Amino acid sequence: MNNKANEINLPGEKQYKYFEIILGLFVAVLLISNIASTKITQIWKFTFDGGTIIFPLSYIFGDILTEVYGYKKARKAIWIGFFSAFLMSLVLWLVGFLKPAEGWNLQTAYISILGQTPRIVGASLAAYFAGEFTNSIILAKLKILTKGRWLWTRTITSTIAGQAVDTALFCLIAFAGLYPGRLLLSIIISNYIFKVGLEIIMTPATYRIVHFLKRREGTDYYDYKTDFNPFRIRG
Repeated sequence: MNNKANEINLPGEKQYKYFEIILGLFVAVLLISNIASTKITQIWKFTFDGGTIIFPLSYIFGDILTEVYGYKKARKAIWIGFFSAFLMSLVLWLVGFLKPAEGWNLQTAYISILGQTPRIVGASLAAYFAGEFTNSIILAKLKILTKGRWLWTRTITSTIAGQAVDTALFCLIAFAGLYPGRLLLSIIISNYIFKVGLEIIMTPATYRIVHFLKRREGTDYYDYKTDFNPFRIRG
């Protein structure tokens, strides 16, 4: 960026080359992680749901969207992801509800893996909504506070807060009463450590992507007068 004026562009004033790509990857990661979360796995002493392997990438994409394009664009992406996840859950539930064809003997397996219970869907959507908006709002405000410096402080701090909200909400809503307290606590801690750890490890890559996008898109948005209300989808 050559000057401060170039750094403050209003989202929607121009067509961006890469916004749709980042948005598509963001939604894809969200949907894949929701399905993978049906399996609880263990690596060394860490116990976590399978979605944890890829879900942290949604926070990295969320950081990139907010840092480069601003909170308004990120808010739109979060809502698109929310409705996409809801639609996926609805379709999987409906397909599971339909009577299986004669000779197709995998109904029980389908329900076990893809059967969408209201509790799991509610946990996933509530955790995603609260966690992603916590992450995006904190990053946007820290960018103003730091005057655009020290990107790593924004990405890591916002992830620490957002993932804490996301992980705690999902695990408590989805698994409380189903698993012993010790296992539930182990899942929460393991998930949280893994997610935040991946964000830290991926920081160099995040820097490269952010700098590439800012240079190619010609934008570096600061949310000085932004309405951070998550329910205001337009404007």
